[in-house]
Amino acid sequence: MQIIKFKVQGSKFKVKKDMYKIQANQSGTRSIEVSDQHLETIDKYQLLRNLVDSNGIIDEEVLDKLKLNVRSLLESSNIKDKDLLDLCLDVIYNQNMKALGLHNLVLLYVDWKDKKQAEAAADAEPDASRPC
Repeated sequence: MQIIKFKVQGSKFKVKKDMYKIQANQSGTRSIEVSDQHLETIDKYQLLRNLVDSNGIIDEEVLDKLKLNVRSLLESSNIKDKDLLDLCLDVIYNQNMKALGLHNLVLLYVDWKDKKQAEAAADAEPDASRPC
């Protein structure tokens, strides 16, 4: 899996955001850009939880299952979350998204989540060791 991390300037707010580029096909000619906001949205709605069957294989059926889950989320409730819509348009329903792209998205999410938890633990440690 090839993940390229780069910084992008936001045109409206001039805020730098972390962006990741995941490989979407075997030959490496197609890629999808994923932002931290996309990953936070995946985390917020737990979109990858129980998505992959017990065999651990991510194929087109798993991608279809994710698309149906997201679509039902949007249709069944009064969720008007712009971030969820952005995730759908930019990543999940991206024309380049295939099973390999979803596999790489899952790997990116796991790596991102581990780093986020490590940062939170590192931030919490100095407070815990301070005397009262």
